[in-house]
Amino acid sequence: MSGSDQASQDWIASTGEPIRGEIRVPGDKSVSHRAIMLGALADGVSEIDGFLEGEDTRATAAAFAAMGVRIEATGDGRRTVHGVGLHGLEAPAQAIDCGNAGTGMRLLAGLLAGQAFDSKLVGDASLSRRPMRRVTEPLARMGARIDTADGGVPPLRIHGNSALQGIEFNTPIASAQVKSAVLLAGLYARGTTEVREPHPTRDYTERMLSAMGWPIEFSPGFARLQGGGQLKPVRINVPADISSAAFFIVAATVVPGSDLLLRGVGLNPRRTGLLDALRAMGADISVLDPREEGGEPVGDLRIRSAALHGIEVPVELVPDMIDEFPALFVAAAAADGVTRVRGAAELRVKESDRIALMSTGLRSLGIRVEETPDGADIHGGLLQGGEIDSGGDHRIAMSFVVAAQLAKGPVRISDCANVATSFPGFMELATSAGLNVAPAGD
Repeated sequence: MSGSDQASQDWIASTGEPIRGEIRVPGDKSVSHRAIMLGALADGVSEIDGFLEGEDTRATAAAFAAMGVRIEATGDGRRTVHGVGLHGLEAPAQAIDCGNAGTGMRLLAGLLAGQAFDSKLVGDASLSRRPMRRVTEPLARMGARIDTADGGVPPLRIHGNSALQGIEFNTPIASAQVKSAVLLAGLYARGTTEVREPHPTRDYTERMLSAMGWPIEFSPGFARLQGGGQLKPVRINVPADISSAAFFIVAATVVPGSDLLLRGVGLNPRRTGLLDALRAMGADISVLDPREEGGEPVGDLRIRSAALHGIEVPVELVPDMIDEFPALFVAAAAADGVTRVRGAAELRVKESDRIALMSTGLRSLGIRVEETPDGADIHGGLLQGGEIDSGGDHRIAMSFVVAAQLAKGPVRISDCANVATSFPGFMELATSAGLNVAPAGD
């Protein structure tokens, strides 16, 4: 992200132009995290193209550099990872700082549980409030020894030389992070590790393990692997992140006269819930040139503006769009009628309580929203100008930039610095596509 974006905590957004042109959003954060992790554990050199140049993913790269892995930045979005093998990591000299990255911390917990050395994982103020027992408890069942702060939150102190044993784990919640942490620990465990989920979640870890030659069986909601194998180095092309594309998909849908092409978007079937929900609301979204890159489905998305109507979001879509709900709330505010969200209690323990922040923010812009413990009813209406507290949550901040494109007055959004964690260069790309947003005071 540019220096001006990072320095500015507050943004001003207001009605802009129709969203037009052809853009590519940054690489998928989930794939970028995993590419560094598994590349570091491979026997040989892996090349990564499309790596997300965000703070979260750089924190993961820095973590492995601190454990003796040579990672070269060979260009923007490019990394060469000199893998050290499954047992080649070295003890870090100090605590590993995961920054704001919940994915980084939870996956690292599983991976580090199988190491011979002790380690400690810390994070920023937001990450330090996020629940970790969902990961530490199944890892403890495998034999891991992990201490948390009171309440099961970070920092995590992971004790080395634990003899891990494979388990059969039925996850009580649908979480790709929990599933992946258990599978990564399973690489180091004796016997078989098996995970079953109440609803299928994204399968990036499984796909990448398979692409790197690890014997793994997986299908929606299920994964099984044996410990003690070997990872082969590969070339990984990271697709554009659909979570980052979400803001432009919604903007092009709700701003009249828009016609936008988004290039090379990752279309993993466990990530496309937003597209299904928006289409059910009346959105005009086409997939052009569907293809596969590095085991991941990819396509170009063409979005044209359309009149939306409220729906009851099918609960089975919720796990496949959990990160895109802030953007969906904006689409719901622009729709005719009521959009009902249920089964999304996970939103309350993301980087912020996203149900509360989106509901409060939309109300401040004149939209009627009724919260429930696991969702909300959003009544479409006319958006007014106002002031929004993003709570330091990057997705909240970007969602209200989109909402402001329909508002009758300017919208001031506070605490936007964390946008850099997931979407470097958001402001520049947004303004190039026709959105009106600038640092406050400019």
